[in-house]
Amino acid sequence: MPRKYSVVCEDSLAADIEALAREYDISEQEVLHQLVEVGLEARD
Repeated sequence: MPRKYSVVCEDSLAADIEALAREYDISEQEVLHQLVEVGLEARD
């Protein structure tokens, strides 16, 4: 079952997330999802 999380970040990080979303034509939510997924994979 999917869970919903909330992220609070500085304006500069938010701008980076927005830029990635525009660059790849995906939602900011998808950018965050992918960043978390890649980060967790890198941890392993």
